[in-house]
Amino acid sequence: MLRDLKLHSKDFAHQCVKIAVSLPESALGRHIKHQLIRSSTSVAANYRAASLGQSKKAFISKLSIVIEEADECVFWMEFLKEEGLATGMTFESALK
Repeated sequence: MLRDLKLHSKDFAHQCVKIAVSLPESALGRHIKHQLIRSSTSVAANYRAASLGQSKKAFISKLSIVIEEADECVFWMEFLKEEGLATGMTFESALK
C-alpha cells in the first residue's frame, strides 16, 4: 500500500503539471501555473518524506503537509474552472 500511495502521489503531480503547463500565458495563468506545480509536487515529495519518517510524530507532521497541499491543488483546479481558464481541460483523473 505504501508503494501504491507513492506512485499515486507522483502520478497526481505529473497530471497537475500537465494541466499547469497548458494554461495561458496571462498574469493569472502564470500565477496559477506556479502555484499548481508547487503544491502538486509538494504532495508527492512530502508523502515520500512521510514514509521515511523516523517516528510516528514525524510521519503525522509530514502527512498533514500532504493533506494541506492536496487540498490547495483542488482549490486551484476549482479556481481554474470558475475563472474559465480550464476550457477543454478535464480534472477528473487528477482529482480521483
